[in-house]
Parts: sequence; structure tokens; C-alpha cells
Amino acid sequence: MNIKRVNMRMLPGLLISIIIILGVGLRAGVNFITDFQWFRENEFLNTFLVKILTELGILAPLWVLAGFGLHIFMKELKKKYYAQAHITYDKQADRGIELSMGFFSAAFAGVMAWAIADSIWLKLRMFFSSTKFDSVDPIFGKNIEFYMFKLPLYQQLLSIGITVTILIILITVVFFFIMLTLRPPSESSIYYLHETIKRPNLISLASVRKKELFSSALRKIAFLGMVVFLLASVKYFLQIYELVYSANGVAYGASYTDIHVTLTAYRVAAFVSLESAFTFAYGLLKGQFKLAASGPVLLVAVGIAFGITGLVVQRLVVEPDEIAKEKKYLIYNIEHTQKAFALDNVIVREFPAEQNITRQDLTSNAATIENIRINDARPLEETYNQIQGIRLYYAFDDIDLDRYTVDGKYKQVFISPRELDQSKLPDKAKTWLNMHLKYTHGYGIVMSPVNAVTEEGQPQLIFKNIPPVTAAGLILKRPELYFGELENDYVIVNTDEPEFDYPSGSDNVTARYKGKAGIKLGGINKLLFAYREKSMKLLVSTLINSDSRIMLYRNINERVNKIAPFLDYDKDPYLVLNREDGKLYWIIDAYTTSQYYPYSQPFEMGQKRVNYMRNSVKVVIDAYEGTTKFYVFDESDPVIKTYSKIFSDLFTSKSELTPGLLEHVRYPQDYFEMQAEVLRAYHVNNPVVFYNGEDVWDVANEKYMEGVQRVEANYVMFKLPDSESQEFVLILPYTPREKPNMTSLLAARCDGENYGRLYMYKFPKDRTIQGPLMIETRIDQDSVISPQFTLWGQKGSSVLRGNVIVVPIENSLLYVEPIYIKADNPNSLPEMKRVIVAYENKIVMEATLDKALSRIFGEEGIVEPTETIPLEEGERPEVQILLDEINRLFNENKDNMDEIEKLIQQLNQLLERQDQQK
Repeated sequence: MNIKRVNMRMLPGLLISIIIILGVGLRAGVNFITDFQWFRENEFLNTFLVKILTELGILAPLWVLAGFGLHIFMKELKKKYYAQAHITYDKQADRGIELSMGFFSAAFAGVMAWAIADSIWLKLRMFFSSTKFDSVDPIFGKNIEFYMFKLPLYQQLLSIGITVTILIILITVVFFFIMLTLRPPSESSIYYLHETIKRPNLISLASVRKKELFSSALRKIAFLGMVVFLLASVKYFLQIYELVYSANGVAYGASYTDIHVTLTAYRVAAFVSLESAFTFAYGLLKGQFKLAASGPVLLVAVGIAFGITGLVVQRLVVEPDEIAKEKKYLIYNIEHTQKAFALDNVIVREFPAEQNITRQDLTSNAATIENIRINDARPLEETYNQIQGIRLYYAFDDIDLDRYTVDGKYKQVFISPRELDQSKLPDKAKTWLNMHLKYTHGYGIVMSPVNAVTEEGQPQLIFKNIPPVTAAGLILKRPELYFGELENDYVIVNTDEPEFDYPSGSDNVTARYKGKAGIKLGGINKLLFAYREKSMKLLVSTLINSDSRIMLYRNINERVNKIAPFLDYDKDPYLVLNREDGKLYWIIDAYTTSQYYPYSQPFEMGQKRVNYMRNSVKVVIDAYEGTTKFYVFDESDPVIKTYSKIFSDLFTSKSELTPGLLEHVRYPQDYFEMQAEVLRAYHVNNPVVFYNGEDVWDVANEKYMEGVQRVEANYVMFKLPDSESQEFVLILPYTPREKPNMTSLLAARCDGENYGRLYMYKFPKDRTIQGPLMIETRIDQDSVISPQFTLWGQKGSSVLRGNVIVVPIENSLLYVEPIYIKADNPNSLPEMKRVIVAYENKIVMEATLDKALSRIFGEEGIVEPTETIPLEEGERPEVQILLDEINRLFNENKDNMDEIEKLIQQLNQLLERQDQQK
């Protein structure tokens, strides 16, 4: 009767558990079916199934074996407990215990199997598909393949084994405590124990049996403890190879002390752990607890002894002669770090920086001059949104730099897609129909050259308006953008509701999708996707027909991470107009990374640390169709080769990328800046110089907009010293540590067969080569330019400074910086008002680049500047502006003499400058 009451009490909880399990199972099942269809539609079904089948291949047998094993283990514990506690087995009374044991075994084994399968499936696949590297580690002679693909799996399996064994020990202990509570030993009899004194002590039989039960538990723990120590012995052995990741020496990787002390310590610890496995088990079984504890105590003693020895060796042997002792390990670190980040083939060139440009040099490098950037992406994004947004719900989220043949000329341009931002729709318009059936896509692009602005200081547009208008010889046949950086929700196309295409005057033009993207909503799919998206409207809408298609994962970043989450992706996807078919495509750079490359120094990459990185893949996504292709660009990368073996339908050869897209491939900024960070210290090959930190560099700083920042890598177009024509190149300047002068320039080529070649141009050390911040300081100190900035800043405007662009011309350097003015009101646009050009000891500010160059170089040869800054229409002479400002301050507040004094000083400097020019 009591059992029935207990069962009735358990019934609601059991029903709730069943409902939860069914709900979770239904959600997982629907997600699986819909994802299966999505991967199949995108032709990546094998990639989808590899993970599922591998995890099932691990999870299913492990769950069954672990579940049955644990259940049998617990039943054996219960059986022995009953025998030693003299408890009669009662099937009816023990049904609850049996059910609980079965449920616990299944649940525990299931969770454990799922966690293990999810954590090791990729490592296991990489283990069996591993690819050899072309080098071995210098200490143990193992191929790098061992460290990248095999050692990580060994480490994880050992950690799992030790953790699971310790958990089983805890289960054993908890089981005995629970059983002592639920089924205490029988108290049916007593006995007398006579000791040396003749007085009897009455002891309960249950107490004696508890001791017997304790001994039985110790036997189980003895066996499990032996397993733990055996696994620990193997782990210590593997830690020998982990010394290649040591951070204890002067450089990352094994050091002198690691090899001469720690290596021996791990070997001794491995032997002691092996011996401890047997002494621990024997000691517990025989009740000799001191013997059982001797192994762990000895392990601690070994750790302390070798720790002290290592400290003594480091202090008394290594540090007095550290360079000699650590020299070869420093060489290992330098060589392997350079290899790991693909920096072992950087081409080093001396750049004389002769500063002997003539007007003829400018003429010979006219293509470079015509592509000097006098616009800047940050103010340009604001301008695009205001003058080309057209409607509130359109947005330009990012501005990218690329190169196109415009009117027969190879030009550097800014390009940005006009994406649809549904969050900017009016609240009343945010209906389910509008969000998922009506407003489905962005429309068109805006493009402008980097070197041209209008008279108002706004960019000259090559592509503009809706529908797109251009007169540059470029053709855009498919302007719709269904996939992009802002698209983050599903849409349904080919419904009975026409899609909004683009605005036309006071009306809207509608259209129907003509592509193949999306999954058909015929049959049961409508129900499945309604459940997946938690939308009854999707299920009951009469606008959705059998031809309707649902588009998922339209955000391109989410899309690539869904397909291949094991790759890392560049944070700046960029849009390309393909001249071959007039369509828009997204290109995203993808990276293979690892933290397991021996001797290579780790560096921060987002939220993780990596010591190996390759830009092995370019992902191309059709903005209209959503078709996604992963093109392998570095076929020498063993990691991408390994992935290619695992995911047979994922990767495509670079040779299959069409010429129209190939010509827009560029060296990625994230990868370049990571390599640049590594090269700050690892451009040095001499271990003594490296050890002393004599030649560590910093990435140059600059004033940008209204603050100081580290220079970002910039795409520029110029003719390299060993090239015959201008190229699209990514550059970054270096300065010596905590110094403003420039010491070198890192350049990555992006065009044609030269793609990916890295050059390090080193400047002379016998004289000062100006860095970007030095140019900024000269601007601030210039007696003409600085007062002009002050005046603009006092007239209800802000002065915004663009990037300082370092432009190599022949064997010299030119510096160019655009200056923006923005009025202090919310609706104002930044206007490019001036261009500053610095060369050698000359610095000028003009309304155009041509005028600035003419002031410095004249028409023929290098001449001294002979003219002041010209006036634009409507502007007054600077002297008059200063006098007006002085009068205003004097009239407003005669006590405000500090401000008046500053302006008078600026006026005097200006007059002196004009006298010098005369």
C-alpha cells in the first residue's frame, strides 16, 4: 500500500519528465530535419553528416557500454552490500532502488557519452586524417603532425579517463552512504567480544558489518585508484612532449632548465605513478594505509625536489650565462614562430628613402598619384548613409576598399552595399508580413574613387541612386541583396504577396524572386518550419503556396559559421561586383588556426590564443542566390589538407574561381595585422639581439579623427621598387619601440601571381625617417595650418583628421592626410576640405591634392612654395578672420585676455610666414 502511494506521488513528476524529454526530442528532431534540408540545398550534406555520424559513432556505443557497465557495477555493489549486511532481498521493496539505479546509470552514461563525443569528434577525425608537415621538432624529432593532430587527442582522452574514474570513485562512496541510509545492516543478534581485560564489551552486529562494508568499498576504491595512477603515469609521460609549449624560459618552448631538469622530473614522476598504482591498491586491500599513501606522498616529494632543483639550476647555472645556455632554444623559438605564421619567406629589401622626388617622377608615377586616398572610410560611411540611404530602412553598414577598371583605368575605390535594415522600419510597419514576406532584400551599391571629391567636399560617386546609375563602364545586372551583413532573420519568397524591390518617387516597385535559394514549403515542410521558427502565422498564412521558399541563415557571418565552425573568419567581409556576370558577391577570408605548434609563441586572436595561423580559404557568397563556396588558396597548409580529407564536399580548388572574382581577392587585414604583430619582435633572426630586445618595433601611431590611435593596415596603390606597374598593396609602417620615427614598412601584394608575397622594406638607420606621428606633430606646430584648425574649431565645427597615408614613390616617401570639417549639428555631413602633403622638410595644406603637390614640387623640379593657401569661393583671408575673432572676443568680454592673446600670437605667426614667402 505504501509502495502504491509512493508510486502515485511519483506519477506527476514522471509525467513532467516524459513531457520535457519528448519536447526536447521533438525540438532536436525538427532542427535536425530542417538543417538536413538546408545543408542538402547548399550542397554540403556530407559536411553536415560527418559531425552527426561521428558523434553518433562515439556516443551510441559509449552510452550503451558505459550505461550497462555502470548498472552492472552498481548491481554488484548492491549485491555484495546485501550479502555483507545480511539483508534479505525483497523484489517488491527494492523495485524503487532498482529503477533508480537503472535511471541513474542511463542518465549519467548518456550525459558523459554526449560530452565526450561532442568534445573529441573533430580531434578524432583529424587524428585519423592527419597530414604530415615538412619539418620536425628539434628536441624529440617528432613530425609537427604529432603535435598538431595526435597529442591533443591523447591529452584529452587521458583527462577524460582520469575524470571518469574519479567520478566512479565518488559514485561508489555515495552509493554506500545511500544504502546505509535506506538499508541499514541487520540488528538481529549480538555477540560478545572478550579482550585482554576480562570485562565484555557489548558490540552490535550491525557495527561489525559496517566495518565489513567499509572494507568492501575500499577494495573497489583500491582498484579504481590504481587505474587513476596508471593513467597519471601515461599523462606524465606525455607531458614530456608538452615541454615544447613551456613558457618558463626566455622564449616559448623548451628551455635549458626544462630539458635538463623538468624532462627528468616527468620521467621520474611517470615511474613513481606507475609504482604508486600498485602500492596504493595493495595498501588499501591490506589495510596498510601508510603504504597506500606512500605513492602520492612520494609524487609530491618528487615535485618539490625537482622544483627546487629547477630553481637552483635556473638561478646558478642558467642565469649567469643565460645567452649561451638558451641560445639554441631561442633559435628554435624564432624559427618555429616564423614558420607558424608564414613569415619564414618574407622578402627583405633596403629602401633608401632618398627623398629626391622630381616633378618628372610624379609624372612617371601618375597612376600612383591618381590613386592616393584623400577620402576616409569612417566619415564616408556617414556620408553614404545620408546622401544615398534614400529611405530610412536602407543602411550602409561598412565601407570597403577594392580596385576596379573604371573607364579603362585601374583605380582604387570605396564600395558599400545598400542593405535593408528591418529594425529601422516604422513600428507600425513591423508586421509579420512585412518582416518576412515583403521587405526581403537590400538593393544596389554605392561606389566612389578614393582620390576625388566634389566642390562641397563630398565623394564623387561612380555608382549611385536606385535603380543604380553609373557612367564608368561597369555593369550591375542583379542589384538585389538577399544575403549580407545585416540580414539576420528568415524571409519567404515566391509567395502571393509581391516583394518590395525599391522605391520610385512616391510609389514602390515590387518584384518576385527569380533565383533558386531557399527550401520549398510544400508538404510537411510548412509545419516543420512553423514549429522551428515558432510562428503560427507561417503555418496558417494563405499567402504561402507550394512554390514558396524559406531562406535561412541570410547573415553571411552566421552562414559560414553554420557550415564550417572549425574555421576562423575575418571580421571584415567585403562586397565585389563581378564584371563577368554583373552580379554581387561577398568574399570572406577564413583562417586555419591552432595552439599546438611547437616552439611557436602564442598571440591573442579575439577571445583565444593561437600560435599557428594560415589564410588558407576564401569564402565566396552570391548575394542573390546565397550560393557559398570555400576556395582553398593555400594548398600547402597541412591543416586545410586534413580538413579536406574529413569534409569531402566542402572545399573547392582555387583554380575554379572565375577570373572576374579572382581579380578582387585581397590580402586580408586581420591576417596581415597578426603577422605584423608577430614581426614586431620576430623580424630578428639573431638570438643574441632577440634576447636583449635591442630591435623590437612598434606599429606606428597617428592622430585619427579626434584622437590618437595605432595605425591600421591600409590598402594603397603604388609601384613597388621591383615592379613595372602599380599594384594594390596592403601596407603598415613600423617605428622603433616608443619612438616616432619610421624604421620599416611591411607590404603584402594582392594582385595576380604576386598575391600573398610579403615584403619588408627597411629604412636607413643613419638618419631619421619621419613616422606618421611625427608628421602629425609637424602639422600641429605649423604656423599656418594649426591656426586654421583653431579657427574652424571655434566656428561651431569640428576638425576631423583622416589616416596619414605613406606613399612610396621611386626611392622616396610622400605623406598625405585628408582633413574633414563637420558642423556641430546632428544632420551635418563631414566634408573633405583640405589635403595635407608632407615631403622632407616641407608641409602644405591645400584644397586639392594636385594643388598641394604643385606647391611642393612646382611644375618642373623641386621648388620652394611661393603661394599661400588659396581661398575658396566665399572664404575671407585668414588675417581678416583672425582680426574678426579678436574683435568679437574683445567686444563680448574685455576680461577674456587669454584667448585674445592666443589669437594675436597666431596672427603674428601668420604675418611672419607671409613675409617669408614674399
